[in-house]
Amino acid sequence: MVQPFPSTRMMLKILLISIFVGWVRCQESQTMTLEEKTVIREQILEMFDHAYGSYMKNAYPADELMPLSCRGRVRGQEPNRGDIDESLGKFSLTLIDTLDTLVVLNKLDEFEDAVRKAVSDVRLDNDVVVSVFETNIRVLGGLLGAHVMADLLRQRGERMQWYQDELLHMAKELGHRLLPAFNTSSGLPYPKVNLRYGVLNPLSRTGTESDTCTACAGTMILEFAALSRLSGESVFEENARKALDVLWERRQRGSDLVGTVINIHNEEWVRRDSGVGAGIDSYYEYLMKAYILLGDNVFLDRFNVHYSAIMKYISQPPLLLNVHMHNPTVSVRSWMDSLLAFFPGLQVLRGDLKPAIETHEMLYQVTKQHKFLPEAFTTEFRVHWGQHLLRPEFAESTYYLYKATGDPYYLRVGQSIVEKLNAYARVPCGFAAVQDVRTGIHEDRMDSFFLAEMFKYLYLLFSEKSQLPIDIDEYIFTTEAHLLPVSLSTTKPSCQGNNTEAAPVFQEEDLFSHSCPSMETLFPNNPSFAKTIRDGYKYLTGVGRAFQPLPIREIELPLQDSSMEPLEFLKSMGISLMPLNEAARSSIQKDQKGVYHVKLVAEIKQTPEEEEVVPHVVQLISPPFLGRTVLTAGPAKFGMDLTKREHGLKGSILKASPYTACGEIVNAQELRGQIALALRGDCMFAAKARRLQEAGAVGVIFIDHHEGSNSEETPLFQMVGDGYATDDIRLPLVFLFSREGAVLTAALEEHQNVDVLLLPKERQLGHGEDQRPAHSSLLVGSSLVGAFLDVPPYFPDNVEKSVGMNIRLRLAKEEVGVEGPTLEFLLSEGEALVREEEQQQFCTESSGKDPPELCSTTASSQTLSSDGRLLPAP
Repeated sequence: MVQPFPSTRMMLKILLISIFVGWVRCQESQTMTLEEKTVIREQILEMFDHAYGSYMKNAYPADELMPLSCRGRVRGQEPNRGDIDESLGKFSLTLIDTLDTLVVLNKLDEFEDAVRKAVSDVRLDNDVVVSVFETNIRVLGGLLGAHVMADLLRQRGERMQWYQDELLHMAKELGHRLLPAFNTSSGLPYPKVNLRYGVLNPLSRTGTESDTCTACAGTMILEFAALSRLSGESVFEENARKALDVLWERRQRGSDLVGTVINIHNEEWVRRDSGVGAGIDSYYEYLMKAYILLGDNVFLDRFNVHYSAIMKYISQPPLLLNVHMHNPTVSVRSWMDSLLAFFPGLQVLRGDLKPAIETHEMLYQVTKQHKFLPEAFTTEFRVHWGQHLLRPEFAESTYYLYKATGDPYYLRVGQSIVEKLNAYARVPCGFAAVQDVRTGIHEDRMDSFFLAEMFKYLYLLFSEKSQLPIDIDEYIFTTEAHLLPVSLSTTKPSCQGNNTEAAPVFQEEDLFSHSCPSMETLFPNNPSFAKTIRDGYKYLTGVGRAFQPLPIREIELPLQDSSMEPLEFLKSMGISLMPLNEAARSSIQKDQKGVYHVKLVAEIKQTPEEEEVVPHVVQLISPPFLGRTVLTAGPAKFGMDLTKREHGLKGSILKASPYTACGEIVNAQELRGQIALALRGDCMFAAKARRLQEAGAVGVIFIDHHEGSNSEETPLFQMVGDGYATDDIRLPLVFLFSREGAVLTAALEEHQNVDVLLLPKERQLGHGEDQRPAHSSLLVGSSLVGAFLDVPPYFPDNVEKSVGMNIRLRLAKEEVGVEGPTLEFLLSEGEALVREEEQQQFCTESSGKDPPELCSTTASSQTLSSDGRLLPAP
């Protein structure tokens, strides 16, 4: 006997009760007791001890710990990693960067011991070229933050009575060693400096650089102004202010945005893409924080002008896009980098909580999907660059949002960070960066910022003010989370000549335009404020969706013949419904009661994660290799397409000089007619390719600078351009991971003359007949657009295709364990309904699978994906 459907009233009651119970459970799970916070805080302390103890035991006095090798990384003794190594200056970087973290974590004995070591062991006059930006934020900031802490403890009379401002003297010495970088006609600093010889000295090995990033030039004011006010020497603050003045004057007046890279001599923009991530991030941060630290309205006025432009052009909640500074309505890339995760925290300081909550929730959903924030991810939340360096920016914004809202949800977010670090990054000798979040393979790297920032923010997140040895609200965090006292503006007034005059700025003002909102008073005890905003982005990436669609056929969803309650749920999936008019209703068969007709246009396109990367090879063909050594390589999305060149490219290889190919090619004459080897890093692939093409190279092999990477453990990827047209690049370009690159460079060192073939893997010599690479499979994209629009199919040449499909939704008796009617998706091609019994796309109920599995589909122009699946919207 067939059971009748439950009544509409009863179903509605059940639905409301289940929603209420779920809401209560959700609320209960978000709260956190003091006991729980204590347990997590103790766990954070144990993790810090593990990381810091491993550095001190296995690496000190080296700059960094190599956590997989259990030894220190000393510059010059390990394989060169390009620009990454410019953070290392043989000045015990991790120790200096960690000093004030020891105080925040109430490890005062360890702090005093570490200060003694720094004073006695650290030298700052080493003959080494370092990044001005990294040395400023990590070492100068570390020395200043530690001096402030040491001076405070000394004044309390409890410890550090022996301290005589040694760290401040070291900071002043380092400041003078960085000053030669500012000796330019513009006032914008050189990106690199030799700690012993400066910039223009013949022994300095630097000074040929012409470009610097906006953040590199604009992230000096906090440390340099603090140094000036603590030492009484105005020269540091003067130079930092001048650099900021240049960046402000060179903003694009129409959009009020700045570019990413600028020429330090002629002040012209080299890269005009504008965002809030890598290359620009801390410039905006330092404008706001310079106002807080120094009390100078000039910095706040400038920040507010930039912020209005960011919110107008770059912020598309929950996304933060990159746009062209001269044409800001044009997005220049389809991915975001993880450094922008700091921005919600800066928005909290600005008092703009709604977009901060939106972007932070998006970032949290990405971490739930990939365990960590990938170094770069697409606007569809797929991996663009899978590396994760244990960056702290997401934890930083989590801390700010908790302090501003009091919402315990952010404690749970912090707890997830702690758990994932322990589960996926912890190794016997510390914590290791993740080479690719998709594979979980570790990298022999633990950057100093992990100790300087990550543990500081996590510990503060789970601590009450009374549990801290200092009043944290009396300090401003630098971009490296070093602590500078906000009292500097009153106790240490500006040095003479450091008052920046500026024309008045006129703009729309809001509540926070000329104030520094307190994190404690924004929205006290009102967690529902943040929750109502977050809920709209809860299932952004598809992870944890409340109503999961079953394979292909149906969605579990209560529905009544005469009611429309589920519409909001469907709308959240990008599907709109409307009742049929009477004319259309009359054409429906009687046994299809409850059917709605939907005209759906699904966007079908390749995505960076799903598209097939055609493997290429570098085949060594000269004696003694004779084709037997074949190295797997990745292709590029620009330059010569080797799949269309029958015999690939043959040539001799030669290292470019400089090896990164980011400056003038000094061995251009030798490179002419050769295949150039170039190291990844310092600048974009396209910039390297253009320089090498101009030098006369006939092809380029890029080699990864991430030590230990290899094609067996890391997925191949296609190199992308720099956001601009790359039609001018005609060279064939391939990419080798580090381990394969080492084979090639070793062969070159041993045999001097090495000939290679660059070609698709399927055509390598000795592989049999040439085979064309298979076409990439097409997948239904996550966006459902054009519902109810009669849009004809359109298939452009670039593979992105929109396909019209008719979808019917009908009531069906649930057969997989849940009582009550469900909504069933029925796909049709034209007017012909694709029914289950036709068995062209679905397995039969008799297959014995629960739920039914997919069958392979026959080839058809209407195939939705390579395996016959209609992918649900995430």
